[in-house]
Amino acid sequence: MGAKNHGVVMPDANKENTLNQLVGAAFGAAGQRCMALSTAILVGEARSWLPELLERAKALRVNAGDQPGADVGPLITPQAKARVESLIQSGVDEGATLLLDGRNVQVKGYENGNFVGPTILSKVTPQMKCYTEEIFGPVLLVLEADSLDEAVGIVNKNPYGNGTAIFTTNGATARKYTHEVEVGQVGVNVPIPVPLPMFSFTGSRGSFRGDTNFYGKQGIYFYTQIKTVTSQWKAEDATLKSPAVTMPTMGR
Repeated sequence: MGAKNHGVVMPDANKENTLNQLVGAAFGAAGQRCMALSTAILVGEARSWLPELLERAKALRVNAGDQPGADVGPLITPQAKARVESLIQSGVDEGATLLLDGRNVQVKGYENGNFVGPTILSKVTPQMKCYTEEIFGPVLLVLEADSLDEAVGIVNKNPYGNGTAIFTTNGATARKYTHEVEVGQVGVNVPIPVPLPMFSFTGSRGSFRGDTNFYGKQGIYFYTQIKTVTSQWKAEDATLKSPAVTMPTMGR
């Protein structure tokens, strides 16, 4: 399956909170989680926030996960590192702007570790390989849109439907987005909208196979064998003189 989770940033969003949430959701766990917010769509004047987003990403500390103060740990294997670096390079080759390059990051004491630092690619288009494939690393792709409708169109044209988030202080904007976006798990000012266990994990489209979501009510249904009992009790003995040979109804 796979995912390409988009965060749509409206110009009326709470700026400080939104920037912090984007950085945390994109680079936490070194981007190695299916609900990582790997793609940001900056709408309208929110484009001007990119330099501040960049500074916050630069401030993250790359180190072994068991070291105090580490923000971004290593990738899981050398092969994962090579794949992430290859997708970063593919973005550069196809015309994206590499604002922050986490390749060749050096971590003292772990020189041979599988580390890739926070990376940001801007001017990304939906046709680029770095966009069409799930990177699964600490890489944030930045796209731009002139309107909410354009942003919704970008998200809905992507084949995956695992998670998405919109950052806004406008209730009408949030309602429009949650109604029109074709993604199974939607956050409003929540960057990684993984539902609580009483709800189902509702990834959809290319991010889902089968017909039943796991845990929540759907998970209970999965483990439930349905039984139907049909009963009829009469207050008196039968008054009909012949048996009914048609489909039985409650009246006979």
